[in-house]
Amino acid sequence: LLYIFFYHVANYRSSKTFKPKKNIPEGSHQYELLKHAEATLGSGNLRQAVMLPEGEDLNEWIAVNTVDFFNQINMLYGTITEFCTETSCSVMSAGPRYEYHWADGTNIKKPIKCSAPKYIDYLMTWVQDQLDDETLFPSKIGVPFPKNFMSVAKTILKRLFRVYAHIYHQHFDSVMQLQEEAHLNTSFKHFIFFVQEFNLIDRRELAPLQDLIEKLGSKDR
Repeated sequence: LLYIFFYHVANYRSSKTFKPKKNIPEGSHQYELLKHAEATLGSGNLRQAVMLPEGEDLNEWIAVNTVDFFNQINMLYGTITEFCTETSCSVMSAGPRYEYHWADGTNIKKPIKCSAPKYIDYLMTWVQDQLDDETLFPSKIGVPFPKNFMSVAKTILKRLFRVYAHIYHQHFDSVMQLQEEAHLNTSFKHFIFFVQEFNLIDRRELAPLQDLIEKLGSKDR
């Protein structure tokens, strides 16, 4: 499964993504951390792969993985954009019980109801802006992370979760038609184990996929 996942990631990196891929500069310490993450993922033990490597900075580890999850979700959503339209997904939802309205606190202060493609466009553009902000996500060695870094990272991950939730609830049939379910499941399992390891998303926010999360966790025990 993990071999298939990496094979797909390699292929998708050269094909369609929803937004431009966020690259970590080669030769930087964060790039080395990313390579470490990829190597430990290859071992097949996802619980172990998400743990903070010995002697590393927690903020930096969370930053590197947040960039990686953005890229993964970017690719996954990029494969199903033709099925996620203003008509098919006129609201941003995760099943009948969960609906999301968009606000970023800057450009859109009051939450607005919008279609799923519009919401995800807003969301991914907003995440991209955070990741590109050197004061929030410093890429140079020795530049400290800001005091509010952890709360920003938590908000990013909470919002990225909503894209997974929308894909699973509204587009899983399309994912299966494309034979991408192994890729989606491995990516989501990695994401969930990571946020659980560092307690990054409130349990209530995870409710739309709680059954799946429990299933993925029980398989790993």
